[in-house]
Amino acid sequence: MRWSMYKRGVDKMNYKEYKERLDALSKPKSQTDMVNQPPHYADNHLGIECIRAIEASMSPEEFKGMCKGNTIKYLWRYTYKGKPVEDLKKARYYLDALIERVEKET
Repeated sequence: MRWSMYKRGVDKMNYKEYKERLDALSKPKSQTDMVNQPPHYADNHLGIECIRAIEASMSPEEFKGMCKGNTIKYLWRYTYKGKPVEDLKKARYYLDALIERVEKET
């Protein structure tokens, strides 16, 4: 069962996604991109990024709502957590994801 779940995850990836994940996992911690590909969200036996699993579990409207909410959350707290630039980049990540989904609809 595990192999079939893993294989389905890999089969749905294109070469670029696969290479990016492989590169991210092989980077030293100091070079890891904590905004776009934090290893704690991609390091699993399925090889699927958490955000892609979340998106697959939601309707398009729900996913856009999550992106909007996370954008607001990171903008709201960026001055409080000690890593303001990282939080602003996370806000941009979710805003870009929202924009991408809205562009696909228009």
